[in-house]
Amino acid sequence: MKNNGSTTGTGRTEPINCLHFINGQFTNSLNKKTFENINPATEEVLGTVAEGGKEEVDLAVAAARRALDGPWKKMTLTERSKILRRIGDLILERQDELAHLESYDTGKPLSLANKIDVPRAAYNFHFFADYIISINNEAQQQDDQAIHYSYRRPVGVVGIIKPWNLPLLLLTWKLAPCLGMGNTAVIKPAEWTPMTATVLMEICKEAGVPDGVVNLVHGFGPNSAGGAISEHPDVDAISFIGEPGTGSAIMKASAPSLKKLSFELGGKNPNIIFADANLDEVVETTIRSSFINQGEVCLCGSRIYVERPAYEKFLEKFTEETRKLKVGHPLESETNVGALVGKEHYDRVNSYIDIAREDGANILTGGGRPEGLEKGYFLEPTILTGLDRNSRCVREEIFGPVVTVLPFDTEEEVIAQANDTHYGLSATIWTNDLRRAHRVSHAVEAGIVWVNTWFLRDLRTPFGGMKHSGIGRTGGMHSLDFYSELSNITIKL
Repeated sequence: MKNNGSTTGTGRTEPINCLHFINGQFTNSLNKKTFENINPATEEVLGTVAEGGKEEVDLAVAAARRALDGPWKKMTLTERSKILRRIGDLILERQDELAHLESYDTGKPLSLANKIDVPRAAYNFHFFADYIISINNEAQQQDDQAIHYSYRRPVGVVGIIKPWNLPLLLLTWKLAPCLGMGNTAVIKPAEWTPMTATVLMEICKEAGVPDGVVNLVHGFGPNSAGGAISEHPDVDAISFIGEPGTGSAIMKASAPSLKKLSFELGGKNPNIIFADANLDEVVETTIRSSFINQGEVCLCGSRIYVERPAYEKFLEKFTEETRKLKVGHPLESETNVGALVGKEHYDRVNSYIDIAREDGANILTGGGRPEGLEKGYFLEPTILTGLDRNSRCVREEIFGPVVTVLPFDTEEEVIAQANDTHYGLSATIWTNDLRRAHRVSHAVEAGIVWVNTWFLRDLRTPFGGMKHSGIGRTGGMHSLDFYSELSNITIKL
């Protein structure tokens, strides 16, 4: 039995109690304080979580700072690459365990965690294991005077503050390039979803990551562990995924020490459907882009715009297919939509459905708790029509299984509506007109635009948002640039 309550390589799938991981050891909080981890599908207690704060963050940062000058610093890229690959391999070896823990914590279907979350987490490490040993640095010869070349070094101690919707996938998306570039890390998981991050620390140690290189402190936000990481003078950079308000608070707290920042924030993403698109293909993908992971994905296309000639036909097909989705217990194999992550979030999403009713919306399907699911934070997939473009349900990120559908008449009109938001994360465009696809893709203000597809990613490409949806880009060289510092070396000839 490990300190975190899990076991290594035995196929354990029961919930675990979660401790901090500091300098290679699992440990309680100094004051022994804990909080309960609640299963969103049953409202039962999964276990306890050590509640950390400034003291634990200070210990973790000190361990990470020391580890920068230890064996980690002396490793070559090839040696670090082997460790990253081993982490990915161990994630796959413990896939069943990790998928169950992710499902318990988030309320997502176990089938989804097995199909997407855990394999992608492993692939994040496998991808960067290969990528870091393929990078080139610049070298320039200045006539016969000098040679200039770039030298890449770690940023230092990186604070990684991660969200609750895709806990393992998004943590590994940040941690893999962070370690690949030789940094050390202090991680704060979302308080609602602590388990897979805890097991990942065990995996890192087994894979050969030296003590102090990865550290984990459980706790809460601005006035707790999250705030302590954000303002700590010995944290050199912060990678954060979450909502814009928290991003703003982190930016303010980190300003005195001028930290390097990478933010992936919210989205209210347009899904633009032109009448010439193949509606069967559109509906099949739009079901996923609306309701996968209970709609708790920042890339979900929650604002659906349909060209008027196809509007009624789309609604008919889309509503029919949405009603077929099974809302149920996450561990049941036939479940398509699980539980929302917690009561606070469940109440927030339901408050938007109340706003929609007040604004005169038509609820074509959904809008309430499914029959037979009296316990847990379950909500039917919900389609709203008849709303004005200025309705809060159209403009604000709901982050649940709720979408709005609005008709449009012209390309210019839908571009204006798509861009009429503080967000700029992603957009989806459906059309068989190649020139229109290029025109609209260039006109829509979004960090990533999908044409006739959704959620198709190549990890070499830039990912990130405009406006309130983020700062900077990740993916491929963009990730390595954030997690490293470049020096220019000039040698006179």
